[in-house]
Amino acid sequence: MMRFTLSLWLLLSGNALAAEPFARAAIEGSGEIVPGQQVRLTVDVFVPNFFTSPPQFPLFDVPNAMVTLPEERSVNLTQTIDGVQYSGIRRSYAIVPEASGPYSLPDIPIELGYGVDGKPTKATVTMPGISFTVGGNALPSQPGFVAHGLTIEQSFDRDPTKLKAGDAFSRTITITALDTQAMMMPPVELGSAAGLQQYVKPPKIEDGIEMNRETASRHTETIVYTAPAAGTFDIPAVSYPWFDVDSKAEKTATLPDIKVTVGAAAAKEAIAPQLEQQEDRRSQQISIWLIAAVAVVLAAVAFLLRQLIPRFAAWRTKHRDLRQNSRSYRLHRMKQTIRSGNETAVYAALQAWAFQCGYRTIADWVARESSPVLRHQIELLERKLFGAQVGPDIDRAAIIRAVARRDATIRDRKPPALPPLNPIAVNGRDLAR
Repeated sequence: MMRFTLSLWLLLSGNALAAEPFARAAIEGSGEIVPGQQVRLTVDVFVPNFFTSPPQFPLFDVPNAMVTLPEERSVNLTQTIDGVQYSGIRRSYAIVPEASGPYSLPDIPIELGYGVDGKPTKATVTMPGISFTVGGNALPSQPGFVAHGLTIEQSFDRDPTKLKAGDAFSRTITITALDTQAMMMPPVELGSAAGLQQYVKPPKIEDGIEMNRETASRHTETIVYTAPAAGTFDIPAVSYPWFDVDSKAEKTATLPDIKVTVGAAAAKEAIAPQLEQQEDRRSQQISIWLIAAVAVVLAAVAFLLRQLIPRFAAWRTKHRDLRQNSRSYRLHRMKQTIRSGNETAVYAALQAWAFQCGYRTIADWVARESSPVLRHQIELLERKLFGAQVGPDIDRAAIIRAVARRDATIRDRKPPALPPLNPIAVNGRDLAR
């Protein structure tokens, strides 16, 4: 009996010692893939027991394809293998191949932390390479925009058949599609409406829209039309070609042409002047010259406004983009997320900030910062998100102070007058690596 018990203990111990983290990958869906179609690569990372820090999924390059990691919430998994219970985390990459042919994804190292005998241990697992083929004999080699479930809609801020000369109205065109990204959606070919002035605003793109238990992307364009004179005008129909991955066929989404009816501007009632019998002729001439001068000035102002408004709109768009891409604006947005966002959003904001600072993972960033407060708060956050542990809430104010103090130190640091003779690091990373 004792010998049997000893053998069973050795067998169970051998299984526990052999338990190691691992990763696996798969291409979602089946069937033929066309160029431009979004392919989802699902990666599952497993560790025995529990995670002490989440997997750091890196981006990687694939020739003739665009690879992104959508901002979607990870999925927690559990699995028992040979009597050992594993905890897992699933993330999905979005890959858009640009041409037909075979594609081979490389082996991808993924860093993580997990518990061994109650102690946090760092490890690296390798996502095995995987291959897939794009194109087929029955598929076009270079289709147009590829998606499925595409819809196109339009709306107006006022009735285009009840306008007066000088009125303006807005037209909004919305394109929604599944299994794609908004930045991949081409703009709408609007054409021009003869007799109407039109101004196209910068498009609005959105991803991660929940629609019927699926995730959609949206491209929205707004056009402002101005009717300078009375009459009837035609806004041409819209055709939006796309390739449906469900039916494997080219399709065209359309919007009908629009009739615009513009009436004469309403005349304002005026008080008839009462002229004196002996009116000064010279005063009449001066009034005529003044009216002519005012008309010339108004025409010049109208001409200048017509030239300057598009330039001002372009300058405003450029200024807004520069502001939103500035370090101070990104820091401000991150602070807002830390103050009011949920714990998943806070972790995603910190991870994005680490990437913008030049670090591949949040773990690299924390190691370089040398801030015990920041390290402790992120460990608390990771335990709650990825270790399924109940513990104290994170100190959001402490995280903001730590990040702001470090950002102020970086901005106040003055560069040396001469470049270093032996440059070894940029942003805390070794150049020789």
